[in-house]
Amino acid sequence: MSVAFRRDSDEEHLEPKFELPIPPGPNLVTPHGLKLIETRIAALETAAAAATPEQLPELQRDLRYWRARFATALLAPLASGDLVALGTAVTISQDGKTRTFAIVGHDESEPAAGRIAFTAPLAKALIGSEIGEEVDPPGPGGTITIVAIEVRED
Repeated sequence: MSVAFRRDSDEEHLEPKFELPIPPGPNLVTPHGLKLIETRIAALETAAAAATPEQLPELQRDLRYWRARFATALLAPLASGDLVALGTAVTISQDGKTRTFAIVGHDESEPAAGRIAFTAPLAKALIGSEIGEEVDPPGPGGTITIVAIEVRED
């Protein structure tokens, strides 16, 4: 007998929706990152209140993720600006090119916008360095020189 005659609904053939994975390790956040989590929760709660029954399961899943991230958030100590740390913007020079990026928490990282998570290999290599220090990069390319460190307020 054909499957078309046996199944009760199309639901059983849809891709299952899994929980969003929580990154391992501590959930360190910057003040800006904590605000982003709070904003995301508020937006999802508003969307869930107006959602159709079909939209609600995915919104509830997303809410579970963001509420867990809020509940486990640990505000990172404020950086002094003397060393590369979570909450700083660092300018580096490598192979004659200069780049600046911010070291942030998982949920606010966006590499294309110049924000990398503190657990990224490059961030791990740079954390604890000071201006003028040379660091071996985790990937290809020449030595990285720390040009500037700035405490991020956003």
